[in-house]
Amino acid sequence: MKKEIILQLSPEEAYDEAKFRETVLKKFGLPPSDPEILARQVKRSIDARGRQVKVNVSAEVFVHEDFTPLITSNITYQNVSTAEQIVIVGAGPAGMFAALRAIELGVKPILIERGKDVRGRRRDLAAINKDHIVNPESNYCFGEGGAGTYSDGKLYTRSKKRGEIKRILDIFVSHGASEEILVDAHPHIGTNKLPKIVTELRETILRAGGEVLFETKVVDFLIENDEIKGVITESGQKIMGLGVILATGHSARDMYHLLHEKNILIEAKPFALGVRIEHSQNLIDRIQYHCQIDRGPYLPASAYSLVHQTVFKGIQRGVFSFCMCPGGFIVPSATSPGELVVNGMSPSRRDSKFANSGVVVAVELEDLPKQYEKYGPLAAMMFQADVEKAVWQAGGETQTAPAQRMLDFVERKVSADLLDTSYQPGLKSVDMNTVLPDFIASRLRDAFVEFGKKMKGYLTNEAQIIGVESRTSSPVRIPRNKESFEHPQIKRLFPSAEGAGYAGGIVSAAMDGERCAEKLIAQYIKS
Repeated sequence: MKKEIILQLSPEEAYDEAKFRETVLKKFGLPPSDPEILARQVKRSIDARGRQVKVNVSAEVFVHEDFTPLITSNITYQNVSTAEQIVIVGAGPAGMFAALRAIELGVKPILIERGKDVRGRRRDLAAINKDHIVNPESNYCFGEGGAGTYSDGKLYTRSKKRGEIKRILDIFVSHGASEEILVDAHPHIGTNKLPKIVTELRETILRAGGEVLFETKVVDFLIENDEIKGVITESGQKIMGLGVILATGHSARDMYHLLHEKNILIEAKPFALGVRIEHSQNLIDRIQYHCQIDRGPYLPASAYSLVHQTVFKGIQRGVFSFCMCPGGFIVPSATSPGELVVNGMSPSRRDSKFANSGVVVAVELEDLPKQYEKYGPLAAMMFQADVEKAVWQAGGETQTAPAQRMLDFVERKVSADLLDTSYQPGLKSVDMNTVLPDFIASRLRDAFVEFGKKMKGYLTNEAQIIGVESRTSSPVRIPRNKESFEHPQIKRLFPSAEGAGYAGGIVSAAMDGERCAEKLIAQYIKS
């Protein structure tokens, strides 16, 4: 017999397994001493709006019967080694999940990745952190698993397609992720655990007869009569398929240049640009959980989400927090020498003493300086690249990042010194008002003041901004038909996920990759 209940619990009752079992069984009048009575949480979210933090829990109790599985997507991967094949460019979440979905549907994927596998990437990440050397083919953005593998692992999304989201989470769990991601309202795997899971996803593709090619860079397309037949790699190899899914991520600028050079339709797209802000995690906990000293042993590191509408020269634009990383680290995410980009990550335990978040300004195409109009659909990307170069120069032309204490930035004072930081390449005290474009700096100053009103204690010189956070989304869109997902000009080309401007984050990218595989196969491969 199964019983279900919705509860509001204290943190101790929610996060201490024995206390949770005792509390739930007491609600049902059942004896906690009976080992054949099982209790578990199926949904959990923190409510910190009141002075006392509560945890909303949906729970199940099984009396004298076993748990039913939390995973509901039972997927069989058939052998497709001799099946018709498609080409997938990019082994991030969109590419990997497109490959898995193709296998489900009886089609062989050829998954092509410019970077290295997860193990091979580690040496290059160490080089950028310790020696300030950026490998343009292997870094925090490029390589197996994409940007998410070594930069965070947050799995929540704004998508409303709950069934499809659950399916993606089930696949992660079946490849080694904790079942906790099926329970938490804001699931998170952690950068320390994602590499093993990504490896398991790859092994599933290989066992089923798919192919995965690392350190293989696509440099051209094989197109006949406005129909793509395959791709050409840097070594000159031609890889053919019945369709191509383009899932290269938002930082593959050379791919946008290639598309533009070949007169394949692309469009400039609004994006966002700003900084990473770093506080102590203890300060954020005290603000969010209303505690005097620390959050205690049960509550997880707290997060926040902030937004404010700013006005600069009569034009309103939003400023918002992005990719907030509780108990996390700031990492260098440049993809080429001569640029500086920062991003955030969190390990699964979220046990760093730092909290960081991107705080970024919405950049519309009309905000771009006039000199970028000459770049046409690449205008926003070229503006983005120039800001990253200016920040690199301000930091001393290494991966040392320019930084400034938060209140000093708002008051336009150069910081006499900087705080301890999680950013390994180091910081340099710089007036960020002179580095960032005026319309970005002005809006950030206004927003920080308002954020300080919404979160008392947030605006402080015990926090610092670190620049620049510029890869929040693609500054280029590769258009596609709303129904077929196919490029409107080139047949059999299916632009996908973040790099095409249609997703943001691991889960939404994975979902979009699956949909592209389904659309391609339904249209061009006979069942």
